[in-house]
Amino acid sequence: MVGELRYREFRVPLGPGLHAYPDELIRQRVGHDGHPEYQIRWLILRRGDEGEGGSSQVDCKAEHILLWMSNDEIYANCHKMLGEDGQVIGPSQEITGEAGALDKSVLGEMETDVKSLIQRALRQLEECVGTIPPAPLLHTVHVLSAYASIEPLTGVFKDPRVLDLLMHMLSSPDYQIRWSAGRMIQALASHDAGTRTQILLSLSQQEAIEKHLDFDSRCALLALFAQATLSEHPMSFEGIQLPQVPGRLLFSLVKRYLHVTSLLDQLNDSAAEPGAQNNSGPEELSGERDRLELEFSMAMGTLISELVQAMRWDWALNRQRPLARSSCSIFQPQLAEAGPGLPPTRAQPSIRRSRRFRPRSEFASGNTYALYVRETLQAGMRVRMLDDYEEVSAGDEGEFRQSNNGVPPVQVLWESTGRTYWVHWHMLEILGFEEDIEDVVEANEYQGAVVSGALGVALPSWRWKPMTELYAVPYVLPEDEDAEESEHLTQAEWWELLYFIKKLDGPDHQEVLQILQENLDGEILDDEILAELAVPMELAQDLLLALPQRLDDSALRDLLNCRVYRKYGPEALAGHPAYPTLLEAQAQPQESAGAARVEGKEPPAQYPDTPLWRLLEDCGPPGRTFLDLERALSSEGPQETEIKPFLLQLQRQPQPFLILMQSLATPAANKPLHLTVLRILMQLVDFPEALLLPWHEAMDACMACLRSPDTDREVLQELIFFLHRLASVSRDYAVVLNQLGARDAISKALEKHLGKLELAQELRDMVFKCEKHAHLYRKLTTNILGGCIQMVLGQIEDHRRTHRPINIPFFDVFLRYLCQGSSVEVKEDKCWEKVEVSSNPHRASKLTDRNPKTYWESSGSAGSHYITLHMHQGILIRQLTLLVAGEDSSYMPARVVVFGGDSTNSLNTELNSVNVMPSASRVILLENLTRFWPIIQIRIKRCQQGGIDTRIRGLEVLGPKPTFWPVFREQLCRHTRLFYMVRAQAWSQDIAEDRRSLLHLSSRLNGALRQEQNFADRFLPDDEAAQALGKTCWEALVSPLVQNITSPDEDGISPLGWLLDQYLECREAAHNPQSRAAAFSSRVRRLTHLLVHVEPCEAPLPTAAAPRTKSRNRSHDWSSLATRGLPSSIVRNLTRCWQAVVEEQVNNFLTSHWRDDDFVPRYCEHFHNLQKSSSELFGPRAAFLLALQNGCAGGLLKLPFLKAAHVSEQFARHIDQRIQGSRIGGARGMEMLAQLQRCLETVLIFSGLEIATTFEHYYQHYMADRLLGVGSSWLEGAVLEQIGPCFPNRLPQQMLQSLSTSEELQRQFHVYQLQRLDQELLKLEDTEKKIQGGHETSDKKHKGEKAEEAEGAAVTNVVVEEEEEEENEDLYYEGAMPEVSVLVLSPRCWPIASICHTLNPRTCLPSYLRGTLNRYSNFYSKSQSYPALERGPKRRLQWTWLGRAELQFGDQTLHVSTVQMWLLLYLNDLQAVSVESLLALSGLSPDMLNQAITPLTSLRGPLDLREEKDVPGGVLKIRDASEEPRPRRGNVWLIPPQVYLKAEDEEGRNLEKRRNLLNCLIVRILKAHGDEGLHIDQLVCRVLDAWQKGPCPPRGLVSSLGRGSACNSTDVLSCILHLLGKGTVRRHDDQPQMLSYAVPMTVMEPHTESLNPGSSGPNPPLTFHTLQIRSRGVPYASCTGTQSFSTFR
Repeated sequence: MVGELRYREFRVPLGPGLHAYPDELIRQRVGHDGHPEYQIRWLILRRGDEGEGGSSQVDCKAEHILLWMSNDEIYANCHKMLGEDGQVIGPSQEITGEAGALDKSVLGEMETDVKSLIQRALRQLEECVGTIPPAPLLHTVHVLSAYASIEPLTGVFKDPRVLDLLMHMLSSPDYQIRWSAGRMIQALASHDAGTRTQILLSLSQQEAIEKHLDFDSRCALLALFAQATLSEHPMSFEGIQLPQVPGRLLFSLVKRYLHVTSLLDQLNDSAAEPGAQNNSGPEELSGERDRLELEFSMAMGTLISELVQAMRWDWALNRQRPLARSSCSIFQPQLAEAGPGLPPTRAQPSIRRSRRFRPRSEFASGNTYALYVRETLQAGMRVRMLDDYEEVSAGDEGEFRQSNNGVPPVQVLWESTGRTYWVHWHMLEILGFEEDIEDVVEANEYQGAVVSGALGVALPSWRWKPMTELYAVPYVLPEDEDAEESEHLTQAEWWELLYFIKKLDGPDHQEVLQILQENLDGEILDDEILAELAVPMELAQDLLLALPQRLDDSALRDLLNCRVYRKYGPEALAGHPAYPTLLEAQAQPQESAGAARVEGKEPPAQYPDTPLWRLLEDCGPPGRTFLDLERALSSEGPQETEIKPFLLQLQRQPQPFLILMQSLATPAANKPLHLTVLRILMQLVDFPEALLLPWHEAMDACMACLRSPDTDREVLQELIFFLHRLASVSRDYAVVLNQLGARDAISKALEKHLGKLELAQELRDMVFKCEKHAHLYRKLTTNILGGCIQMVLGQIEDHRRTHRPINIPFFDVFLRYLCQGSSVEVKEDKCWEKVEVSSNPHRASKLTDRNPKTYWESSGSAGSHYITLHMHQGILIRQLTLLVAGEDSSYMPARVVVFGGDSTNSLNTELNSVNVMPSASRVILLENLTRFWPIIQIRIKRCQQGGIDTRIRGLEVLGPKPTFWPVFREQLCRHTRLFYMVRAQAWSQDIAEDRRSLLHLSSRLNGALRQEQNFADRFLPDDEAAQALGKTCWEALVSPLVQNITSPDEDGISPLGWLLDQYLECREAAHNPQSRAAAFSSRVRRLTHLLVHVEPCEAPLPTAAAPRTKSRNRSHDWSSLATRGLPSSIVRNLTRCWQAVVEEQVNNFLTSHWRDDDFVPRYCEHFHNLQKSSSELFGPRAAFLLALQNGCAGGLLKLPFLKAAHVSEQFARHIDQRIQGSRIGGARGMEMLAQLQRCLETVLIFSGLEIATTFEHYYQHYMADRLLGVGSSWLEGAVLEQIGPCFPNRLPQQMLQSLSTSEELQRQFHVYQLQRLDQELLKLEDTEKKIQGGHETSDKKHKGEKAEEAEGAAVTNVVVEEEEEEENEDLYYEGAMPEVSVLVLSPRCWPIASICHTLNPRTCLPSYLRGTLNRYSNFYSKSQSYPALERGPKRRLQWTWLGRAELQFGDQTLHVSTVQMWLLLYLNDLQAVSVESLLALSGLSPDMLNQAITPLTSLRGPLDLREEKDVPGGVLKIRDASEEPRPRRGNVWLIPPQVYLKAEDEEGRNLEKRRNLLNCLIVRILKAHGDEGLHIDQLVCRVLDAWQKGPCPPRGLVSSLGRGSACNSTDVLSCILHLLGKGTVRRHDDQPQMLSYAVPMTVMEPHTESLNPGSSGPNPPLTFHTLQIRSRGVPYASCTGTQSFSTFR
């Protein structure tokens, strides 16, 4: 069947490819707040199920969710369901053609006929009691069935007489009458589900209906119920092994289920529109509703109890007391540590330790322990690693091989790596040989070993949580608040206890009520008063002491497992397994009865020592009861009156009966026991009371005995007789046998015994005929379980909506069983607890190391080798595989047999036997087992080629744990997601209409999160289930809310952005805690902290939000959230919103204050306030700090070029002033350093922006003046190290590097001068020696005189030559000249304007300085040949006027520039000099010379400037001492002050022109390459080539830019960055390094231009990853000494 999919445009994503669509209104009620609520059915469809194209036809049996919704929620999510009057449109009432064709008169006649036919059928039924039904009765029923199929006549069949007729027909012994009743019921139920349910409910509530129904009638009703519930709860439990539930229990479950659903419908109807209930007052309505709620809770508890027993959950699980889950946030991811005070430890089921070797913790020092290990360790011993060491980790085990004197000295064969590795002595713990090792299970000992150092010396670091997060999770109650116990039970706890009181019958019930009345002042207790009682804790404890003796076995198990008993029960019973406690609780009545018999002189019963007695001797009194029953059965002609009391007792305590049946699965050697058991069971089947025993719970044992190949033939025959008899008496058990696969087992038994088994074929045929019923039973079990899960989910939804507690008994028990398996993650390849082998256990780990090159090798006799697997509880093996290798030859297995059992002593069931081929590598031993075997043993019976020992390469076990948790998790998450997504959209709608409601979002969210937190703490058993709920709730509620409140509206402002703007504006006013601003700010902080306290995983690429409309007539299209509403989108959307807020704040500030004189300090203060606000709102999270930086960068990017240049110049100027001011020292200097640090933090935002290029330009100028004027310091390098990324060309770093290189050259120059001095001195010594030798050999002749004259001339010539060479290079005399330092600067990194004025040493410097410069020039030219100093082509030096000097002027030390030094030295020879002559002599510009003269002529300067008429510029002369007073001693700084540039001057405009030209050039080149685009590197090369060669741009235009005509790759990248931000250039999605021209689709304002068409606001700053900048340490140049000056090129 198909139906129309209405409202297909409103969909809610529930998962990948899964959506929910609103379908129709089911019912209406008044909510707890007095407002109407509507139950809407939502269809669950997968992608493609909703139809192709415009098709809207869907399957009517599709999954659905019934959700109660308020009017606002319907309006916000599917407003088309509202009519013009604002009311929800109900389902259309379509009148069928058949109904319209019936005339009223005809319809009345037909109703009369139906009534008469009903009366006739009842009369005919009474007449044919005990006889064959006559044909008229069958014809009457046939006519009634035909009338029942007519829908307009449905009302007539609701007559109570129709139910009486159906009851009589269903209880009739004749099959045809029962069949006719089924046909009539099907005809009535064919109209709609409501009629079908009403019929089922009416029939099931008839008294003693089960006594009158036979197997076929019951199956007819069950089939009808299965048909009724098939479309209601289409839930699949595929892969989960459901138990075999007989029809009797299924019918009881159906009755309970129908009763619960009926009460639930009555509850919903009782809360219908008030107008329909005017006949009763509010108090009566409230009392009636309270009565229905109590009745519903009790009925639901009964249903859960019976369902738990039918599913055998209470027996399948280990009877352990549920552990309390830690009370931590379910919305935050789990931390690694186990708790707040414990280090993280891995869960270890058992710890291996040595019995006789000492651990490291017992030694005082590591050396002592190392000596002990070295002396004790022997080859072959097992050891454990205590510390992580290279490739070996702490905890790894291995076998000690040998030691030597090397380092490290110990060789161990490690199991983790499969090879040997050398370690140190102190790193090992001796385990010893295998017999010395024991398994330690105690967890506290393992933790103590960790703390004491047995497994490691250092504890792992714990995660510290900042204090700012404490108030971010107010939904988690503090521990002291949880521990505070109330004096009275809660209503849920009291109703759970009241459930057991209502279970009592007769005197027991009155006794318990008497206890209540005595403790409540004798108040008369009726049902209404009982429901509202406030029960003290002491009274509850008294009741829990009195109840166990009065409850039967089933109710007692429920009591011991319920929460109220675990919380208030006796301490002696708390924490013990349920069933032994049950036996102890039931022991007292039996002992009392025994005592009575003793007092009556009755001799005590003596039981012979038989196998049956030995089997039941540990069962206590119930076991003795069964032995008495066996004795009664063994007597001649047992009377029913004697047997019936024992059977009734067994119904209350069936444990001995189950033990008896389960004994059939014991080894075949117990033949006498098996025959005795089968004899007793055969006799029990004949008693009707025995059929009420839980036979189905132990049928697995019968099947195990039937399948076992070792079962004795006689036992097998008796078993066939018993099963045949049981299936004949109750066909329900034939159905159970069919479900257990008895047909195949019987066939194999017949084949084995050649068909000589009596009644075996009849039993097989009987089982085969029940195939259809087995399918029905399985479907019914699935439907009932699915229906109960849906009702549980409905109660959870009501709990969420009404905030009322869940008062249903065993609600937590049911959820605990549904969540079974969530606490332990069982991987498919890790299904066993441990693996044991027959020999060489130290190599057993090779079976599971996944290394095919390693193997386990046995050691023993042939056929005695085995591998034993201890499986995890509940694991059904899907596949068991053995890995072998043909290369093992005779070691390879040839025949393998697999056995299963409940323990190692009961491995008697052969599961499979396999012959292994010599070429095999993977041997599949088991597949798709249907039963859980705790122990699996693989026996190698024979090896290839008659080998003795075997080798197994590996073992693989596949078998996921069959639990209901995956199914329940899916349903729980679906309902939770739908509920909170609907609520999130309703809240978002409120916020869209009024932004001020955003202030209440924090309290709303806290309420919802606290609700889920409390629910998880109360009902969910472990952390995984709680985390699944928390994660789903967070994704469904918080993620859509964040998406909506961060999406901009038509004005481009998001609600959260508006709220954050308001927070920033009132931040200063919020310092007063009594002000409204403080309360407002507190709400904002609580909201933001709540939104970000869960840190999700990294988000995918951000998706820009589209503007939202303010119109109210809209519903949300959740399709976008299918991709954007992921949990990681929360932080992504919040950071995007915060970035937009910061960007707007920064943009407004820049627009208003960019011209201010104190712009930089105010901007730094503004940035600091934004940083503090970010920390206050979002805590120390890197994502929001990055958003803050991106927002500031976005504000800077909006500035026009000249404004941006002005801002960058202001920052460079501010840094320059603070660096120079820090040289003052003292408090003022420290203040300057603090201001500098704050400014540097702000400047870091320039990194990667276009503004960084202009900032580097100005910073380079000011840094050059500082370095040349006052010298370098450590602060220069520290500043560059912090803001180095802000310099794309790295020019400042290169300037410091050049200073370092110059200092190295200066040191080399010093050595060079010393070498030249040594050479000259050596020449002088050689000359003196030659002169002395000449005087000794000469005579007194004239010839000798001429020779002397010649030598003297030579000497003179030499002197003259040296005097002539003085202009080039003088001899170096240490300490004779002023100290001169020369710094060689490269024009590649130093500003060109600074070195444009050259200095001529011959005309402007004295001779004693020129000589030093000449020597340095010669040294530098010679150093070009040494590649260690300089590489590349030879360079020449060009002396400039730059530099500084220290001059001695009287008692003063003048600190001056090079120009000032020259001027002052020039005045040493002259009394006065005109400025005009100085200009002519130096070649300096007037501005530069005047800049140098001004400080010299100040009050502190040594010169006076006098104006004369005929001398332009004036005359300079040294000031007389008699004139103005000045300091007579000390340091005087006369260096010209820093000259700052202006961004608005010609140079700034030229930079803007250059950028515009580069932009045009880039666009021109990209346009030429079309859509293919260019690689960014190729684009940069082409732009630089065109810039240098032309013709575009023209050479004249480029040359007119002056200093702006220079262009490099960084300038081009900066322009590309600008164009990308404007959207003119785009990147390719698949290849981001490829750029192409983007054709603009619309004209956008500069401040709204965006890279993505769907995004709003400016793009975040972009960076290029192809330009990699590496930094390295820069050695800082030290200041020069006194009496020195420096010159620079």
